[in-house]
Amino acid sequence: MTSETLLTGRVLVYTGSPFEGDPAGAARLDEAVLIRDGRVVRTGTARALRSEAPQAKTEDMGDALITAGFVDAHAHYPQTAMIASWGKRLIDWLNTYTFPEEMRFADPAYAAEIAGRYLDLTLSNGTTTVASYCTIHPESVEAFFTAARSRGLRAAAGKTCMNRNAPDGLCDTAQSAYDDSKALLERWHGTGRLSYIVTPRFSPTSTPDQLSALGALWSEHPDCLMQTHLSEQPDEVDWVKSLFPEARDYLDTYEAHGLLGARGLYGHAIYLEPRERDRLREVGAALIHCPTSNTFIGSGLFNMALAKSEGQRVGLATDTGGGSSFSMLRTMAAAYEIGQLSGTALHPAQLYWLATAGSADAMHMGDRIGNIAPGMEADLIALDLASTPAIAQRVASADDLWEALFPTIMMGDDRAVKVVWINGHRAHG
Repeated sequence: MTSETLLTGRVLVYTGSPFEGDPAGAARLDEAVLIRDGRVVRTGTARALRSEAPQAKTEDMGDALITAGFVDAHAHYPQTAMIASWGKRLIDWLNTYTFPEEMRFADPAYAAEIAGRYLDLTLSNGTTTVASYCTIHPESVEAFFTAARSRGLRAAAGKTCMNRNAPDGLCDTAQSAYDDSKALLERWHGTGRLSYIVTPRFSPTSTPDQLSALGALWSEHPDCLMQTHLSEQPDEVDWVKSLFPEARDYLDTYEAHGLLGARGLYGHAIYLEPRERDRLREVGAALIHCPTSNTFIGSGLFNMALAKSEGQRVGLATDTGGGSSFSMLRTMAAAYEIGQLSGTALHPAQLYWLATAGSADAMHMGDRIGNIAPGMEADLIALDLASTPAIAQRVASADDLWEALFPTIMMGDDRAVKVVWINGHRAHG
């Protein structure tokens, strides 16, 4: 039986990239969106859509802003319980906090508990799609995909592969990394709304043989994404040079083993050499900006203006738990602050696009999620743009949509997320 829902309010529709031309002109506001069987039929005036679908169930969101749900292009769900752990640089942080916590995911019950907790937290913050690292344990992948499927989510994840420079309990081998990843991929990739991601953690924790094995797996399944880390901190870059003395640069440690491609997601990418920038742009790979993580761990300042001027594909991400928030609103705020420190004030239209359509494009899902357009999946949120007294008093004097939205970007949290719809059905609020 056909299910129809009409959402009324202020519907934000991107008509182009706000990084091309006038940012304020890259979107329009409509009055309503019609959803049929989990997909967007069209947007328009409330009157016209009521006439088109008189039997549709109407949900009136009043003055709320209805948008695509947030897309988080880089996260570590196993780090949920240790988010906001104090005071370490990247390598020490991994050894002190991350690796001991990830050891616990050999227990399927613990993995299931954290997967459910993580997805409930992200949903309450308006995130409707995430790309997550799991741990080396196949159980961690099973737990994440099971939890995502039960909530009807579009989600992507993969077994994190490491065979050196990590505790024995978190090391696999080149062969087991390939075998485990392949088995998980064949079980989950394309099941419902789920996608498998080939996932070497980063070059320092994989031998050349393991990187080659995962490159081979990716070449056998080129429709899959691949995710890893790249040039997050200067001491990490130096470490890679010492481990791979024959490599031209950090990116070459992936490129030489079949791990550079258009469907690659490269987290952080702060300290890139000119050759690396050129190759990433040439192949159409995605740089994933993780601003709260970059500031929390003291990594550095990603240069968004340079990346976009070069024509790089860029996504936005929380990077929990190196990132200090589950909220893409807080992530946008941090991206704005880093932009200011880098000499470029990102427009609210650009920030919001990065958290929705931009990240969806980075994950090669821009035809399905990240915007509100005919045929797209109805993963939507309604934002209260006056969710706190501080925000409300600022919005009262706003002259346009972007001036009204910006205070929620800078000061908003889960209280601003009024309703979340997954495939057209209420999942939160």
